[in-house]
Amino acid sequence: MSAASCLLTEDQFLCSICLDVFTDPVTIPCGHNFCKTCITEHWDIDLPYQCPTCRKGFNMKPELQVNTVISEMAAKFRQSAQLIPEEVPRDVYSGSKMKTWMLFLAFGQQEGRNHTEPSGWLLDNSVEE
Repeated sequence: MSAASCLLTEDQFLCSICLDVFTDPVTIPCGHNFCKTCITEHWDIDLPYQCPTCRKGFNMKPELQVNTVISEMAAKFRQSAQLIPEEVPRDVYSGSKMKTWMLFLAFGQQEGRNHTEPSGWLLDNSVEE
């Protein structure tokens, strides 16, 4: 599998309700993911029960399934944000560089890289948008 086909984007770690990195991510029956608090509060206010993304309706309040994969990746994403040096503007990590950083987080540990060093930057030259 090529590096480009495994690329993870920042949007994959954002809840479409609060537009922030997932907190306690859950999956609903249609397959969409939300923060547990966001979808619970949404359904407490907005009836009938339906997915805010695809609008699929549910007869009863759906059971929420904890999404451990997204939970682990969102935690790594939050940790990586803390590793970014303060003197580097945050927008430097936008676009393809953010995607590169996410790829580094997903696969860097398997390749024995040290997460505190910016070795993920080396991938930026090999990934095209």
